[in-house]
Amino acid sequence: MKIAVVGATGLVGSKMLQMLDEQRVQIDELMVAASERSVGKEIVFRGKSYHVVSVEDAIAARPDIAIFSAGAAVSKQYAPGFAAVGTYVVDNSSAWRMEKDIPLVVPEINADVIRRDTHIIANPNCSTIQMVMALAPLHKAYGIKRIVVSTYQSVSGSGQKGVNQLKAERAGQRADFYPHPIDLNILPHIDTFLENGYTKEEMKMVNETRKILRDEHIVVCPTTVRVPVWGGHSESVNVEFEGPYDLAEARALMASMPGVVVQDDPANCVYPMPLYAEGKDEVFVGRIRRDFSVENGLNFWCVSDNLRKGAATNAVQIAQYLIQQFFK
Repeated sequence: MKIAVVGATGLVGSKMLQMLDEQRVQIDELMVAASERSVGKEIVFRGKSYHVVSVEDAIAARPDIAIFSAGAAVSKQYAPGFAAVGTYVVDNSSAWRMEKDIPLVVPEINADVIRRDTHIIANPNCSTIQMVMALAPLHKAYGIKRIVVSTYQSVSGSGQKGVNQLKAERAGQRADFYPHPIDLNILPHIDTFLENGYTKEEMKMVNETRKILRDEHIVVCPTTVRVPVWGGHSESVNVEFEGPYDLAEARALMASMPGVVVQDDPANCVYPMPLYAEGKDEVFVGRIRRDFSVENGLNFWCVSDNLRKGAATNAVQIAQYLIQQFFK
């Protein structure tokens, strides 16, 4: 199996290499690619040194699978080139997610949308992935009418520059990646604002949720917020179903979902927290309770490591699915 990682020197790209190793993905030949300024740098993987090559050289090598984490512009420029030589591209950027003929995949939910001739597969946004992991079994059982979600997203979701700003401010230094200080602060602002008053990050949650759950009628009302946490995104989710539901059954449905762990014993202060989700691949769900303010309403809290299940783990799971389906 010949695999390329594009954007291998970045925060998520390095995590993808880590996940390829942790998940024991069979790799006979590995290529690590990045921008021209990184070409020639050395990366160690499974005890062997690899030199970073250009994206053009990676295309010329015709890998079986290329996992991208290099930004939307790079994906738009180079993913079609990989696809043209028969490579399956798993792209972590926003470039292809809402393209009609490009699958947007969370493997536990909708891997079946991938076909043999599908050569570009989009990895969803981190905040969307963890929410739909908890929602998918509920939607199947009850039908979701409306979702109101507020996110509490860590600085690692902004990449290395976000992490660096929090580090600098903790050390008493000034940094200006965010429009305001992030240490001891909360920013109700992720990505750019649109004419409708929402941000791009918020509209990603609207559109991606509908596409992954295959239901354009779901109403989603999101507010995305940056918090001074190193890693792990948290979300407060309010769901309104089409009809009645049983609370115990809803809890059991989430607990039975592969990749979801229910931590819900508030009397003993047991509930998900980003400090303990960091470094893990699961989506953790708790504070599961009925919403008494609306008929057929449910509240829950979910937490996940945004660099793992929210990005690298999900991408590697897609790669594993491709290997199992098309390379055996």
